[in-house]
Amino acid sequence: MIRKVPHTYVIVFALILLAAMATWFVPGGQYVNAVDANGEIIKGSLIYQQIDNQPQTWEIFAAMFKGFEKQAGIIVFILMIGGAFWIMNDSRAIDVGIKSFLVLTKKMDGFSVMRVVGTGNLVIVLIMLMFSVFGAVFGMSEETIAFIIILVPLAISMGYDSITGVAMVFVAAGLGFAGAVLNPFTIGIAQGLAGLPLFSGFEYRLFCWLVINMAGIAFVLWYASRVKHKPELSPVYSEDEYWREHIHLNNLEEENKTHRASWYTYFVVLAGLIAFSISYSETTLVIGGGEGITWFFIPLITLFYAATGYLSLKKSSPVFVLNLLGYTIVFLIVGVMGYHWYIMEIAALFFAMGILAGAAMGKSPDDITRLFLAGAGDIMSAALIVGLAGGIIVILEDGKVIHTILHAMATGMNDLGNIASVGVMYVIQTVINIVIPSGSAKAALTMPIMAPFSDLIGLSRQSTVMAFQFGDGFTNLITPTSGVLIGVLGVARIPYIKWAKWIAPLMVVLIIIGFLLLIPTVTMNLNGF
Repeated sequence: MIRKVPHTYVIVFALILLAAMATWFVPGGQYVNAVDANGEIIKGSLIYQQIDNQPQTWEIFAAMFKGFEKQAGIIVFILMIGGAFWIMNDSRAIDVGIKSFLVLTKKMDGFSVMRVVGTGNLVIVLIMLMFSVFGAVFGMSEETIAFIIILVPLAISMGYDSITGVAMVFVAAGLGFAGAVLNPFTIGIAQGLAGLPLFSGFEYRLFCWLVINMAGIAFVLWYASRVKHKPELSPVYSEDEYWREHIHLNNLEEENKTHRASWYTYFVVLAGLIAFSISYSETTLVIGGGEGITWFFIPLITLFYAATGYLSLKKSSPVFVLNLLGYTIVFLIVGVMGYHWYIMEIAALFFAMGILAGAAMGKSPDDITRLFLAGAGDIMSAALIVGLAGGIIVILEDGKVIHTILHAMATGMNDLGNIASVGVMYVIQTVINIVIPSGSAKAALTMPIMAPFSDLIGLSRQSTVMAFQFGDGFTNLITPTSGVLIGVLGVARIPYIKWAKWIAPLMVVLIIIGFLLLIPTVTMNLNGF
């Protein structure tokens, strides 16, 4: 009999209880700044001292409240992002973008070079790269479920199977999520908790994203080629009979008209960008720890928006909303690299995008409000778990034992060496992700411990964030505790056991690649590390 996996909240509250029990038995301790003979603090030098512990009892019931106070900024950030994307998703803009992309690739069948490359291979690569970018930039996860009903039939109509269709969407987004470059839900939160500049180490993360995608896409192409040549090799050949008989892309409907409200929105945004261009005519973009590039970035973006916004409005309102999303991502990059934006500014940016998307679709203020509340409510569980997970650290801190635990870990791993130490961190994060697949929750749970621990054993905090990033990302593709994975497989009608057997070889390859990519973070002088 298969036992039911406990709810994430149950697991986290059990960890709070375990933390409270530890405060009764673990000796108290703290790290203090070392001082020289003159009584002056030695910068960057800490020494461990034993103090009395403070056993926690009724405080376990206040842990969530204190956790919310501790992680208030991140919790509000999650709620605002969730509400904004819910408004945008209601416009079906992303759906329209995907379908237009597929129509474009179909037109390429007439080129002779496609006979060599293979139109199917090109479609798989381009779609996977697109969804991987979505995963790397804004952490696309739950949204992949909506695209299964579009891309699974497409894959089968091209001679592949439902696993290939799921891989084109879900696996691709997972590869991007694991190799995140600008994902505010994982990298943004983890670096914020570790006290690092937001999205620093961009260059090496981009390299890692490329390597991870090369491995993942190559695996999917190899499998898709085998299935196309011999469909019976597909482990879901019998299950796909449903798709072959019932589901067709022609069932997808999209809105092709342009609302008058979209034109109003276009001019309002353009006026705002013009004013912004006057105030910030020059911007210095700094990537990692470089010197930066100073140029007229804001005026140039404004000029491009004026052109692309007008052209998108000639198509339809959803295309215009997709255009707004593109420029939101552009301004996220410019804001972070040029103006040191953090979660407040990014949340405000996406909040504005959500309101503008709703207005462009002709939604009333009441409709936009209802959509925002629905989105915030949908992602509320992620926000709550961040607060609850923060309570674990609160209990350990109030019990005066967290530094003792860090000291014991540091003492036990001092002789392992940097490579082995970052490898152990990677394993710990991977194991935790199997039980708690929420990246935001895991960042709140582990980074306050791992970041100072890395200081004690001489590791870069950036290396620690990378270990979290890889450990958080890969196992999302196989863990049965992931609601997104179970939802994707349910829509695609793929049994979990068959999926697990198919994805297992890729998981082994990705986990090994993740460890190999961590080695340069502790052996080389990388920018931002």
